[in-house]
Amino acid sequence: MVNWQFVDKTLNLHAMERSPVNDLELRILLNGNLTDEVDNREVIFKGIEQSYYYEG
Repeated sequence: MVNWQFVDKTLNLHAMERSPVNDLELRILLNGNLTDEVDNREVIFKGIEQSYYYEG
């Protein structure tokens, strides 16, 4: 699971824009922020909160 609290919004947006051509940048960005805390409610809810922040 990705811990979205540590994924920079701007870096994520730029990586997603370029991912149809080359997804390596996006994979590296997300792989660096993986967590094994899949049962941690705080991590899950912070991820949801972060997704709303990313969408503006």
